[in-house]
Amino acid sequence: MGDPVGWRQAVKHLPKLFAKTIHKGTLTLIGPDGETHEAGGREPGPHVTLKIHDKALDWKIFTNPELRAAEAFMEGGLTVESPSEHGDGAWELLEIFFLNKRNFDLTPNQIFWRGLARGVRRSAQNNPIARSRENVRHHYDLGNDLYRRFLCDDLQYSCAYFETGEETLDEAQTAKKRHIAAKMCLKPGQRVLDIGCGWGGMALYLAHAEDVHVTGVTLSEEQLSVAKGRAEALGVADRVEFRLQDYRDVPETFDRVVSVGMLEHVGITQLTQYYLKVRDFLGPGGVALIHSISSKAPPGVTSPFLRKYIFPGGYAPSLSEAAASLEKCGLWLTDCEIWRVHYADTLLEWRKRFQADRSAIEAMYDVQFGRMWEFYLAACEGAFRYGASNVFQMQLARERDDVPLHRSYIAEAEAALRAKEAEFMPAVLRSTGTVLG
Repeated sequence: MGDPVGWRQAVKHLPKLFAKTIHKGTLTLIGPDGETHEAGGREPGPHVTLKIHDKALDWKIFTNPELRAAEAFMEGGLTVESPSEHGDGAWELLEIFFLNKRNFDLTPNQIFWRGLARGVRRSAQNNPIARSRENVRHHYDLGNDLYRRFLCDDLQYSCAYFETGEETLDEAQTAKKRHIAAKMCLKPGQRVLDIGCGWGGMALYLAHAEDVHVTGVTLSEEQLSVAKGRAEALGVADRVEFRLQDYRDVPETFDRVVSVGMLEHVGITQLTQYYLKVRDFLGPGGVALIHSISSKAPPGVTSPFLRKYIFPGGYAPSLSEAAASLEKCGLWLTDCEIWRVHYADTLLEWRKRFQADRSAIEAMYDVQFGRMWEFYLAACEGAFRYGASNVFQMQLARERDDVPLHRSYIAEAEAALRAKEAEFMPAVLRSTGTVLG
């Protein structure tokens, strides 16, 4: 046992930080020598017990809480003593953080780091083509086997749509594709561009839902191999084409454009260029559907943990930023829909699946990778469940009357699509397994 006096002298910053910031719920901090400190209890909330295994973390986390706490969890220097059945503690740690986030955000050190991040955010989010390729490789080329272990059968890596709250993950992801397809007002023979096509699920859905030709572009070689293999396995490679190509290099025009989960990788300096490209892609009568993470808060910065370890160059634009760039491009914003808790519920399903296959994932990578991704999934869930994060869907048109003037057509189109899905969705979902084995 260490000297209690030495412990009190060595670990003095975190107890003060937590006493000031933890109002909802209670937090017990256990130091390397076993001494405990209690914080919170002013308002109802969860109870979490944290243990730090290195005295140096006292000042490291205090100095830069948002990044250093995440790194300490990844490296095992900070642990949660009584984690729930769905994790090794990241959710418990992050839930109490998000419930008290406003208090953390007002601490001097957090204000300093946020201010610094704001000062460099334009350079941090500058994503020319070469840098975009590097960013994609960092995250999306980790290996298809990782993603198939926690995503749905269609490998949808974006917000699902829980219409009733009783859906399975696969059903909710199909509902998302159905909802997007309904807003696209598809007609037979049209040409569709899918910007950031992932593993091909959206493109394959659209091609089966309506007799259209779809071109999907991605910068991920891993995603491309699966998407191409699925199109060939389904016998639609003649009208569903997948390319390893940056959207800025696509030369053709199209009748429809869809972009799901791509805007978050564009970067603040490229937003206007992105919308100008969407405008140029659209021929007469053209319609685009843009689906992106956003926030109800003013323009901000990506969390330092996500920026450094998960999504380099990534940023979810606020609605005001997206709208300001759109206004420069001459397109009509014909519909805008805000999804709120849907992504929190999606991330919960991903997190449970990830944890259920945790040992296999750590065998593929290592224990630290497992902790890092547990923290990532829990942090994102917390942002949508307790924070300001949401999802928007923007429907854009070249001309004012290119889509119906009343929204009743969306429900009508969804009903027609739902009736068709029994004919093609089982095969589309099986195609992933056919390619990956």
